[in-house]
Amino acid sequence: MPLHIVFMGTPDFAVPTLVELAGAGHEIAAVYSRAPKPAGRGMDLQDSPVAREAKRLGIPVLTPSTLKSADAQAEFAAFDADAAVVVAYGLILPIGILDAVPLGCFNLHASLLPRWRGAAPINRAIMAGDAASGVMAIKMDAELDTGPVGGVERLTIGADMTAGELHDKLALLGADLMLRTIGALERGALTLTPQAAEGVTYASKIDKNETRIDWRKPWREVHNHIRGLSPFPGAWFEIKGESGPVRVKVLRTTEASGKGAPGSVLDDRLTIACGEGAIRILELQRAGRQPMKADEFLRGSTLRTGNAVG
Repeated sequence: MPLHIVFMGTPDFAVPTLVELAGAGHEIAAVYSRAPKPAGRGMDLQDSPVAREAKRLGIPVLTPSTLKSADAQAEFAAFDADAAVVVAYGLILPIGILDAVPLGCFNLHASLLPRWRGAAPINRAIMAGDAASGVMAIKMDAELDTGPVGGVERLTIGADMTAGELHDKLALLGADLMLRTIGALERGALTLTPQAAEGVTYASKIDKNETRIDWRKPWREVHNHIRGLSPFPGAWFEIKGESGPVRVKVLRTTEASGKGAPGSVLDDRLTIACGEGAIRILELQRAGRQPMKADEFLRGSTLRTGNAVG
């Protein structure tokens, strides 16, 4: 018999899971999401991707600023749900919420726990040069990403894969995993396995102060830093402009041959020297412009072989 579920999520990453659960016939009593935020040229308030999808599906949407109050917890409990599914929601779930559903709250986390608990597991996995990532469905407890595991799917991280590409693959993989996890829960056949005690790491939120490219580092670290921040928030360097420095985001790179002073342009294909080795920039974005390929960028830039980027 389909379960009566409360879904809690906010960004694009969570949308496929909501769609899969609704499509499988589970009754989504309500969707919780973060409140609308100003966006676009007019800075009008815009619903989150999950809220937009929920409204398209005809599901009630709630956007509380906190779940800690007695009123918020009573409102949640009133849905009389069997379980809750949480995917990148953005608010901490207090014990009063976790205990309000008899079958538990199940979180889809984008890493191979216990590695990369926390806010930015996709970015941190690539920035660290991990060879693999994945998604896990865990039953939530009072701590951060520590609950027992109900299912896992693994994925190889390609040598040039960006955080955006890994995000999109894991979103689809995770939707299927959560659907199967909730199906097993519905049948009374879900097995939960404690997380390993060793190998715990934390994926702290990306700070804007760590986004500038440090060309003094070895090429592999520079490459991983760039692809781990692509497309958002974006790793960047500066070039000279007519009215001052111009910030340029780097969206895609690959290993290249050559050596020189860190940050120097080595050829007309936008190969940049690092502290050890070099990378070739394949795609980038000047501030206020659309993303473009390296050859297109060079046609409109004064950057030439022998110049340096900062």
